[in-house]
Amino acid sequence: MDGDQIRRTEFKEEVLNCSGQWNCAPDPLLKQSNSTNGVLGLCLYSHGAEDTCNGTALLKSGPISALKRNGLLQSLTAGGNVCEQKAEVSLEVLQAEAEWEALEAAQTGFQLDDREGLDDTTGCTPLISFNEALQHFQTADLSEYRKRIQPTVRRTGLSAITHFLFGPPRLHKELQEERYLVFAIAQCCLDNAQKVHMRVLQTIYKKLMGAKLDCARYGSHWEQLGFQGLDPSTDLRGTGFLGLMHPLYMVMDLQTLPLARDIYKLSQHETQNFPFCVMSINITRLAIQALREECLTKECNRRQQVVAVLNDFYVAAFLHLYQIWKTQRKTICDSGFVLKGKDEGRWFCGNCVS
Repeated sequence: MDGDQIRRTEFKEEVLNCSGQWNCAPDPLLKQSNSTNGVLGLCLYSHGAEDTCNGTALLKSGPISALKRNGLLQSLTAGGNVCEQKAEVSLEVLQAEAEWEALEAAQTGFQLDDREGLDDTTGCTPLISFNEALQHFQTADLSEYRKRIQPTVRRTGLSAITHFLFGPPRLHKELQEERYLVFAIAQCCLDNAQKVHMRVLQTIYKKLMGAKLDCARYGSHWEQLGFQGLDPSTDLRGTGFLGLMHPLYMVMDLQTLPLARDIYKLSQHETQNFPFCVMSINITRLAIQALREECLTKECNRRQQVVAVLNDFYVAAFLHLYQIWKTQRKTICDSGFVLKGKDEGRWFCGNCVS
């Protein structure tokens, strides 16, 4: 490195530390801006015609890539050939070089900060399995919900006698606590403060949409998934968090995930479209009704399980609806009649339990 280059380097360091102190130096190229233009709040300062130094016009506002191609900057930042031709390097040239390097360094730093901020904002919440989510509720304090639980339909008079003599068997005592758990989950609301709740929501979205990063808690992307609005919690009033546990089971089980994606694909059909998550919540509502009316009791007693039987019922019901919807070319106008027919005709008992 020759003497001129050493002096240039030392001068640039002084300029970076003491920018703006020279009498004939132009105003700084960088100026803080409240606008979103430029490099994350930094924009190039635009000077008027009177802002000149030694007859040389200063740079106008513009993108960095365009400025770098500017003839003035190219001459100011020229390398050793220009230095060799001139015995002395003007203060303007050295300061322009120093400010240009500072600008590029600031741009690089802000780009790195931007990428890091994006990762922190969107994140990548780990997927959650159905069993992990269920364990959360098994260990949570759900005592406040037990007071409002009605595990079976209350019958009186002749209806009670008929049900006792000819109705389904009673649920085994060792399974009643598990049934209480199901009804308690069905009364839990979606809680933003619960990490497990948010993981369940994100898992359903990622598995159906094929996304890698988290999505926003509120937004139109939930409508694309089949909710009625920007906030999924508003659709869970009738089924509580059980309305999310069932689709979670469906998308996290390797055997039922293809079915879930087929149903979602049909829900996006040009003419046979329907809101996937709203339809799923309606199926969950039918499952709760079937459990309360003891239509699933016999199968629960046989398998010594309640949650697993209810999950299988949900999948079977959704599969049956999917087949009807696809083969009979149903549309959203038919949804009410399809669900009502299943409800009133005890469809769920005859087709999903037997």
